[in-house]
Amino acid sequence: MTTEAQAVPAPPAPTRRTALARRITDGLEPKNVILVLLPLLGGLRYGWSGIGWALFAALFAAVVPTLIIGHGMRKGTVADRHVGRRQRRLTLFPLIMGSVLLSFAVMIGLDAPADLTALVLAMFASLVPILVITVWWKVSVHTAVATGAVVCLAIALGPLWLLLGALVPLIGWSRVVLRDHTAAQTAVGAAVGALAAGLTFWAAR
Repeated sequence: MTTEAQAVPAPPAPTRRTALARRITDGLEPKNVILVLLPLLGGLRYGWSGIGWALFAALFAAVVPTLIIGHGMRKGTVADRHVGRRQRRLTLFPLIMGSVLLSFAVMIGLDAPADLTALVLAMFASLVPILVITVWWKVSVHTAVATGAVVCLAIALGPLWLLLGALVPLIGWSRVVLRDHTAAQTAVGAAVGALAAGLTFWAAR
């Protein structure tokens, strides 16, 4: 049987190609995408009040998950900020999902703007199939979040926002170059993000 340690490939030798891939992976990681997505949608749809609600949602959808991962890194149970080991994802994802769900509950209770509330629900909904798949296979959260963000922006603000989808293959490429995922894992992540987040956002807004 393959152990979890054996299942994680050795990182590639540092080259210009891997350095570029690292910058893309780190710059367009899920946390950063969420921190841009929420205020962007909130501001364009609802003005300053939307930005305020977006920052509240970002606290639970991006900042708290980052703190959870950072705590694991300090304890030595998580090796890196992208949580490369599949088994560690299984323990962290439920905590992150709980944080997102708490944000959604508060936003529903306080009558937050509809599109922002729907977006937070879409984030939670996309994590459900990701968690299930991760039991057996390390699907890409990077591509799932990026694709979900693009689809939700297009639904809320118009189809021109689909042009941002050009970033998704670039993100997938970076994950493959760094040996964090296979091409199939990045493709499935993108499909899950588009379907789960997109359909949930469309239905809930």
